[in-house]
Amino acid sequence: MSALTALPAWQALSQHRDTIESTHLRDLFAQDPSRAERYQLHAAGLFLDYAKNRINDDTIALLCQLARETGVEALRDAMFRGEVINNTEGRPVLHTALRYSGEGAIQAQGEDAAAEVRDTLKRMKAFVEAIHSQSWKGYDGDAFTDVVSIGIGGSFLGPKIMSEALRPYWRGDLRCHFVANIDGTALTEKLKKLDPKRTLILMSSKSFTTQETLTNTESARQWFLDSGAPESAIGQHFVAVSANVPAAEAFGIKAENVYPMWDWVGGRYSLWSAIGLPIALLVGFDHFEALLRGAEAMDTHFREAPLEQNMPALMGLLSLWYTNFFNSGSQVILTYDHYLRGLPAYVQQLDMESNGKGVNKEGEPMDCATGPVIWGGEGTNGQHAYHQLLHQGSGVIPADFILPLQSHNPLGRHHAMLASNCLAQTQALMQGKTQAEAEAELAGKGLDAGALTELARHKVMPGNKPSNTLLMDKLTPHTLGALVALYEHRTFVQGAVWGINSFDQWGVELGKVLGNAILDELESNQPKLDQDSSTANLIRMFRKGQIN
Repeated sequence: MSALTALPAWQALSQHRDTIESTHLRDLFAQDPSRAERYQLHAAGLFLDYAKNRINDDTIALLCQLARETGVEALRDAMFRGEVINNTEGRPVLHTALRYSGEGAIQAQGEDAAAEVRDTLKRMKAFVEAIHSQSWKGYDGDAFTDVVSIGIGGSFLGPKIMSEALRPYWRGDLRCHFVANIDGTALTEKLKKLDPKRTLILMSSKSFTTQETLTNTESARQWFLDSGAPESAIGQHFVAVSANVPAAEAFGIKAENVYPMWDWVGGRYSLWSAIGLPIALLVGFDHFEALLRGAEAMDTHFREAPLEQNMPALMGLLSLWYTNFFNSGSQVILTYDHYLRGLPAYVQQLDMESNGKGVNKEGEPMDCATGPVIWGGEGTNGQHAYHQLLHQGSGVIPADFILPLQSHNPLGRHHAMLASNCLAQTQALMQGKTQAEAEAELAGKGLDAGALTELARHKVMPGNKPSNTLLMDKLTPHTLGALVALYEHRTFVQGAVWGINSFDQWGVELGKVLGNAILDELESNQPKLDQDSSTANLIRMFRKGQIN
């Protein structure tokens, strides 16, 4: 038993779980007509209904007690103050500073992070306006029509998914194409449709050495030069977000066209920085600032609201409740809005890269589960696929349903039908269908009693499946910013309770190191082939270019 699992609140939750496990959500609603009103929250333009969770007042009290016993509030405050909470890398964690609109200072290891952010935002705004006004053109005098954004991980997923979500706000005079995959097909398929004279390449790599990003950028550079562009035009067509200005300059990018990346912002938290330039180019800087203000509003709520009325805290604690006390190995995010279809993948990286850790901050093995698998998809599509598992599969898979109340594209009955599906799914997961209800449904179908009873068993759904429902008036830059910040802080709360470092990613680093060694073997004239027998055999097959 670890210090965490020995805590009074943890032990009490373990005992309390036995009580809750034997109680059905149907009964909780029947016993408490005001349940929905008591288990709901408003924050930063979002509404959370968490009444369909397997909880009562004692659950919430014990979860909040656990958060206090593990120092969640103190760690939260330390993060906002710019203290070093990423202990393995010795860094502050200040993605919240990227959307701070105040004039005060935020110290990060002796530097004013807030001042640096304000300066960078001014530069970003000037750049975006220069592209939009066409005062910055291509080397041949043509206005830019396309942007190719090259990154990997957070510098790819964040801009891509937020841009998709904000499609109703696109200006229409620029298209943006996102490339991350080192597979040459990904870049080739994007570039072959574009005119190099009208294309801006935006490269994002903190070190300017990230293998996938640098290789893709070098290939884009060669494509540009092969089109007949002079090498002197690189500075007009290539922009970088990087901490390595000398490397960018050696590439041909002007120093004034290199935007900073800071050690106190991890890639999966970086869309609010210059990494978000593709978003600003597509929607305009005013809408990008609205995205920041929505996130800042959630920051304020997270920082100031007591745990019992704190939306990110409660969502994080509920997630932990199922992960650690119901052995739920995964959680699903279901978006009932086409523009939000990429959000599950974004949260997947955010949560799993942050909390997929097997040791605590002291390097001691965890004796409880961390980092559930995050998955999901788009609205009604999933109802004809994996919702079967949610309704009748064994085990507990908590779900988040996300629905804007107003559509950007009100087409006949479409949005009402979409909403009806969303709300019905939350209800069906909660209440299920009993044997008696299934038999009543089959009555009059011409089945004999034995066949009816047997078929009814297959139609029974146990219900008691937990879910949250998140609503917003409409998907806007502000509500999107609040939604993403909500999941950031939810992830933080879980990691803080577990006592793990949610801000490093050493598991990612190992693959990079081994990948470089194997690349040498694939390209060498005299490979050593001294890996394990399986890997060595696979290398031989790749070198031959055939499986036989």
